[in-house]
Amino acid sequence: MNKDQIEGNWKQFKGKIKEQWGKITDDDLDVIAGKRDQLLGKIQERQGIAKAEAEKQLDEWQKKNPDIHWY
Repeated sequence: MNKDQIEGNWKQFKGKIKEQWGKITDDDLDVIAGKRDQLLGKIQERQGIAKAEAEKQLDEWQKKNPDIHWY
């Protein structure tokens, strides 16, 4: 998968991420830019949850959205 495909894929998933974690902003998503670790940190920060819970939520979300590719 090339960079353009990854970026296009990410744009598609931004809306789904905001649906799942409504407190994550467009600015947050621009900074995250498809990086899983950064998304995990923002989920923790914005939702006010522990790392283990954020990882659980993100893992469950990824199972529902298998087309997303992290870089």
